[in-house]
Amino acid sequence: MFFALSLANGYVAGGAVVARTIVATFYPIRIILMNIVSGVDGVKIISLADSETGCLHDYQLTPRDMAVLSKAELLVINGAGLESFLTDKVRRRPGLKVIDASAGIDLLVSGGVTNAHIWVSPRRYIQQIRRIADGLAEWDPMQAALYHQNAASYIARVAALEKRMESTLQSIRHREIITFHEAFPYFADEFNLKVVGIIEREPGSTPSPAEMASLIQEVRRSGVKTIFVEPQYPTKVAAVIASESGAGIYTLDPVVSGPVSTNAYIVIMEQNLTELERALR
Repeated sequence: MFFALSLANGYVAGGAVVARTIVATFYPIRIILMNIVSGVDGVKIISLADSETGCLHDYQLTPRDMAVLSKAELLVINGAGLESFLTDKVRRRPGLKVIDASAGIDLLVSGGVTNAHIWVSPRRYIQQIRRIADGLAEWDPMQAALYHQNAASYIARVAALEKRMESTLQSIRHREIITFHEAFPYFADEFNLKVVGIIEREPGSTPSPAEMASLIQEVRRSGVKTIFVEPQYPTKVAAVIASESGAGIYTLDPVVSGPVSTNAYIVIMEQNLTELERALR
């Protein structure tokens, strides 16, 4: 005989506890949720995009994604337009609660386009953690204290990282950089760096010969010493620009893929700090 009993988290169905499903859209949101939900029974986190997908530019929903969304009780998105491919799907699920991690954050806009890479700035990433924790507490008030406790613990670790980065980067000599795509404006804004050129406005949109020539000319004119590539994307175009301009190539990770670990964001950003110190000293 089937019976269901509502619980603080999950429900009992035929004697077994069935977890409530929270869907994260992609990697950095998943890492936040893993930290905030730690120790909470009866909650299952599923990521729409897997941990190697990278940023959600031009992401296409799969049949598996549609099945995941159909089971979701809560959807947590980065926001700022990054998940626009979900708009129609969410509209068809009026009962689905959505937490927008960009709510209340001052967003950067360039050429009329909102930059969605909020999480790359540790200070704004902390704001996202708070926003998600508040949303979870509203969704599951019986566990609100634990969500906020976990969030406070994670925020303390990210804040310590931010302080280390600020202390280290305030003394670097070179502050002008070329980046692979538009993932780092929030980071540059926080740590007083200047992005003077971008290789690909969107990953996969290889610059034209005219754009390549313009980038090379800009690197030579400005005296920029550093071109940053990203581990998720090919480096061939950057290598050509570096060869023609004399700039060095280094790697900055926008934290859009990696190990599925609660400490992943901090580890990756520590690696970025080491690379920045090496490249810009």
